[in-house]
Amino acid sequence: MHPEKLRPLPQKTIGVLGGMSNQATGEYYRLLNKQLNEILGGWDNGEIVIVSVNFGNIECFVRADRWEEARAYLSDKVDRLERAGADVVICVSNTMHRVVEPIMAERSIPFIHITDPTGAAIRKAGIAQAGLLGTMPVMNSIELRDRYRDRFGVEIIVPPEKDREIVDGIIFNELVRGDLRNESKQEYLRIVNNLRKRGAEAVILGCTEICLLISQGDLPDLPVFDTTELHVRAAVDMAHDRG
Repeated sequence: MHPEKLRPLPQKTIGVLGGMSNQATGEYYRLLNKQLNEILGGWDNGEIVIVSVNFGNIECFVRADRWEEARAYLSDKVDRLERAGADVVICVSNTMHRVVEPIMAERSIPFIHITDPTGAAIRKAGIAQAGLLGTMPVMNSIELRDRYRDRFGVEIIVPPEKDREIVDGIIFNELVRGDLRNESKQEYLRIVNNLRKRGAEAVILGCTEICLLISQGDLPDLPVFDTTELHVRAAVDMAHDRG
């Protein structure tokens, strides 16, 4: 017989900077609890604090390149996570790491950058070149490509401009609204296959809504690295003291 667990169960609180979008935030919440329950068993899952922002503000800031305003807006939300007792913070948006990373660099609370668990997984798989899908700011980010290359030895390949516009448009016009269309899936698969022809040995789902539309099952012979799932796993590991 297993010894009775101490109640309430001592746990670290995971702070989620969410709302970017609500679709991704819902997936994070589901996966965090699922993965923690697999570790803890029984009825146990996570202790989670979510501060969910208005995605309309985020969309406006991103579209108009108002990054300083975005930083001030999200800095206030991180303050709220800290006051709520979060022991570790994650941001559910690849795009908004552009401002959240410097915000968190000024804090003492641990922060898991979404790129790092993905880069580590790609390096562990022995992959040198990976295609990247995401919003336009993510796919155009030199800093992001440098992070993958300098920290993990992974060269990033992005679609040509016309296809980047398609990927971005599907995210903002469909996926953040939970609008999942087969024709959009086929466009993504076409774009991924073109990246593969250009030398990509894998594809990174570099937007936290893309996993709602395509997954490893759609590309059985090409490794798929889902930033959402890998980010959640890293948060669970830290919260459960597993590395």
